[in-house]
Amino acid sequence: MILVNKDTKVVVQGITGKMGQSHTKRMLEYGTQIVAGVTPGRGGQTIHGVPVFDTVAQAVEKTNANCSIVFVPPYLACDAGFEAIHAGVSLLVVITEGIPPNDTAKLVNYANIHKVTFMGPNCPGVVSPGHSLIGIMPGSIFKEGKVGMVSKSGTLTYEIALALTEANLGQSTCVGVGGDPVKGIEYQPILNLFEADPLTDVIVLIGEIGGNAEEKAAQYIKEHIKKPVVGFIAGQTAPPGKRMGHAGAIISQGSGTAKSKIEAFEKANIKVAKTPDQVAKLVSELIKQPAVK
Repeated sequence: MILVNKDTKVVVQGITGKMGQSHTKRMLEYGTQIVAGVTPGRGGQTIHGVPVFDTVAQAVEKTNANCSIVFVPPYLACDAGFEAIHAGVSLLVVITEGIPPNDTAKLVNYANIHKVTFMGPNCPGVVSPGHSLIGIMPGSIFKEGKVGMVSKSGTLTYEIALALTEANLGQSTCVGVGGDPVKGIEYQPILNLFEADPLTDVIVLIGEIGGNAEEKAAQYIKEHIKKPVVGFIAGQTAPPGKRMGHAGAIISQGSGTAKSKIEAFEKANIKVAKTPDQVAKLVSELIKQPAVK
């Protein structure tokens, strides 16, 4: 597994809001070690038994939290992220969508300076099945296994993870990087972590139309990743110039198309699924007979 485990101590920023309360309850039920919540002016309260502090610095000092998950509104999320990084967390997961790209760019830069892993924004989070779930993913669909997943799409992550679970394959860790054009962690660092992880045998990369992140990832896989990889690209029937959900999913002038991404995958010896349910079949074949690059 990568990024999170049973020892990960989580502070929830925006814990007193509707989303914060709801998903804190679900994460606690999964077994995630949530040690604190933060809402300015609400210090001293408890939510689902979790103590609430006025600042992240107070929460980290009292609980040794090393991860923050952000459920605050878009125009406050950048400041929330800055506060968490300044307080000393090593992993920042921003669930909030609709954050201005300029704010995200500032937060990415600040996270890089302080060597903090920044996941999101507009992402479903991360889960190491059986150990820790940090985000909004439905915990019941995951099962401990040897397949590492990294995805732009939350919904497809759920669908493909469930298919892997039903095929009795399971997952080591599932990471949702988010689909915004400006975001924190990209595919390559996650691929590196999976490559070094002894609990991951096969990697699944779920991409979508728009941008060139998948083409870059394919080249990186070709040059640096030895473990077998299965890929899937969402939006294969989308017409050029059409937005498909995520702000980053727009194609124009022949770039960022499903065709260009699939071709890049195939050149990198990545097995490409035509449909989401085919991913589990390809993974099963690779586990029986690992690919050789």
